[in-house]
Amino acid sequence: MSLFLATLLSGLFLAALGGLLASNQSLVISSLKALPRSPTAALFLFGGASLWFLWITWHSSPADNFDHPALLTAAFGVVAALAFKCVPDFLAVRGLCVLLLLVAWPLRAAAYMEYEHPQRLLLVVPLFLLIAAAIWLGVQPYRLRDFFSWLFLRPRRARTLGAALLGYGLLLAGAAFTY
Repeated sequence: MSLFLATLLSGLFLAALGGLLASNQSLVISSLKALPRSPTAALFLFGGASLWFLWITWHSSPADNFDHPALLTAAFGVVAALAFKCVPDFLAVRGLCVLLLLVAWPLRAAAYMEYEHPQRLLLVVPLFLLIAAAIWLGVQPYRLRDFFSWLFLRPRRARTLGAALLGYGLLLAGAAFTY
């Protein structure tokens, strides 16, 4: 993935997310409030993250210290399947965190060693903050539920966050055209 594409797609995604939050529609609010414990969201988010991770593991090489990728893939597949049975609580949040970490990998790789473009930091700095947040929420997934409760307690909070994400997304999308 090129730095242009990584920055543009990230900016458009943030702008879309910000637009949804800024709209303050009841469907968006109820969906986000239900997300942490939703079995459907867990199936899509954790299931999708598991499949992506299993695909990466399956296609790993001996250079990645995986002499038997099929065995490792099977072991991780069993763990992922057991997660739905043994730890279903907040599984959607954990799946979202894993997806964020997996998405961060190609985005970070696109900006690697691109020192002649200082505007890449508009992508990289928030990306590393997102990685830290994903790790933190993966360990304490109930914090996302608490954040949504706080965010939607007053409509102005969600609109302010949505406007900030929309503005930053448009800035990031614009920065993509400066490379």
